[in-house]
Amino acid sequence: MRQINDTLIRAAKGERTEYTPVWYMRQAGRSQPEYRKLKEKYSLEEITKQPELCAYVTRLPVEQYNVDAAILYKDIVTPLPSIGVDVKIQQSVGPVISNPIRSVEDVERLGEFYPKEHTPYVLETIRILTEEQLDVPLIGFTGAPFTLASYMIEGGPSKNYSKTKSFMVSDPKAWFKLMDKLADMIIADITAQVEAGASAIQVFDSWVGALNVEDYRVFIKPVMTRIFAELRNENVPLILFGVGASHLIKEWDDLPIDVIGLDWRMPIRKAREMGIEKALQGNLDPAILLADWPVIERRTKDIIEQGIEVPGHIFNLGHGIFPDVNPEVLKRLTAFVHDYSRERIAKLTHE
Repeated sequence: MRQINDTLIRAAKGERTEYTPVWYMRQAGRSQPEYRKLKEKYSLEEITKQPELCAYVTRLPVEQYNVDAAILYKDIVTPLPSIGVDVKIQQSVGPVISNPIRSVEDVERLGEFYPKEHTPYVLETIRILTEEQLDVPLIGFTGAPFTLASYMIEGGPSKNYSKTKSFMVSDPKAWFKLMDKLADMIIADITAQVEAGASAIQVFDSWVGALNVEDYRVFIKPVMTRIFAELRNENVPLILFGVGASHLIKEWDDLPIDVIGLDWRMPIRKAREMGIEKALQGNLDPAILLADWPVIERRTKDIIEQGIEVPGHIFNLGHGIFPDVNPEVLKRLTAFVHDYSRERIAKLTHE
C-alpha cells in the first residue's frame, strides 16, 4: 500500500503542518521541455483524451519539482462540448467559441452533462494516477459559472467582459438559467472526479474579479453557494481561486469552502487582518520567477512568514506559471519552501 503525503490536505483543513505544502498553478506543462515536445505532436485536447499520456503530463511536475500535490491536466472548458458548446482551444489565444450565447433560447438549447458518458478519459486518467502512480494528493478542478459563461458569451477571452456583464444585468432570467445549467454541469463533473479518486478540488473563477461586490452578491454568490453546498457532500477540501478578486474575499469567506486562493495583490497578513479564518493559498507573483534567485528567495520568505502565523497555508503562485520560467527554478523554490518553512514552524512550535 502506497503511503500518501497528506500535508496539503491537512493544511487545507486549517491544521498546523510540519512544513508549508506547495504546488503551482499550471505546473503540468507550459515551461517543461518534455511537455513542449509532446505539444509539437498533440493538442491539449488530444493529450486529455489519452489517459496514459495525460497521466504522464500530470505526474511529471511531481517527479521533477517534488511538489505536494498534482493537479489534473485538462482545461476548464473540457466539459463544454458535451453540452453543445462549439469550443476550440487556439494556441496563444485560449478557448474560442463559434456559437456564443446571445439569448435565453441559446441557454435553453444547452444539454446536460454526464461525465461517465461524455468525458470517460478524464475519469480514467484520475483512476490511473490515484490507483497506480501518485504518492501525493491529486487536485481535480473545474471552471466556475461566471468564468465559463464569460467565454460562452464573449466567444473567447476578453479584456473587459462587456458582453457578459451586459447580458447579466439586461436579461437576469436568462443569466440565472445559464448559471443553473452550468452549476449542474460543474456538480456532476466534480462529483465524478472525486469518485474516480481526486482528493481535493480547485474551482477557478479566474475572471470574476471583473465584477463589483454588489453584482457578485446578486448574480454569482447564490450559484456558488449552491455548488459548494452540494460538493460539501464529497468530503474533500474545496479551494476557490480568482485573479484580481481581492475585493471579493469577504464574500468568499461566507461560502462553504475550505481554502481561499489569493493572487499576488492581497498579502496573506492583510487577509487575516480582515478576519479571514479559512486556510489560504498563495501567493507569489509568477513574474518574480523570472527574477534573480535572491529576489525570489526574499519574496518567498515573506510569504512563508505571513503564512505560518496562522495554521492553514498552502504555498502557490498568484496565478499560473509563465512558459519561459526555468523548471530548475521551480525545483529549487519547492525545496526552499519546504526547508525554510520546516525550520520556521519548528521554531514557532517550540517557543
